[in-house]
Amino acid sequence: MIGGRGPIVTVHRTTGGDKGIKCCCCMCCTCFNWTFLKTQHGILKIVEVILGFFCQTLAINYGLGYDGAIGKSYHSFLTTCSWSLMTSIILLFCYVFSEKSISLIRQSFFETAFNITACVSFLSASSYLGFAVNAFLYPMYIITPFFQVYPAMTAAYVLGFISGAVHGYDAYKSYRYFKGYR
Repeated sequence: MIGGRGPIVTVHRTTGGDKGIKCCCCMCCTCFNWTFLKTQHGILKIVEVILGFFCQTLAINYGLGYDGAIGKSYHSFLTTCSWSLMTSIILLFCYVFSEKSISLIRQSFFETAFNITACVSFLSASSYLGFAVNAFLYPMYIITPFFQVYPAMTAAYVLGFISGAVHGYDAYKSYRYFKGYR
């Protein structure tokens, strides 16, 4: 002890600011990059995951028994939902667990290409599914009481259009980031 005082403890903060969860007197779970989820890009990724999840869930729960009636449009829509949801979840996971991933992946052309492909895929698969649902399931909806497949599949392709628009906007934002406009 020097002069009757105890040891001096210095706390160094990371450059991230509010990394982790503040518990009483300390920060927990500092490996998570929670600030990313508050950014516009983080919100877009969360919306993409939620929309993809709802599209896939509706398609599987209601359309699986009628895939013979609506044909290949069902399979193309389900494939689009599956691969874009999986890729969005992986990107979200990387961005939340690694702060370096945000700059590294967004600097590359990967995210722009992914979002363009997802946008075009969702718009085309939703158009195809919308045609098939209205051509083949709507007549069943008219004559069958309590036929839930038509409204559910209609909701699925409408959410697919919305998801395509969100991926298109994300592609625009990713391209601007890629070009350095931020």
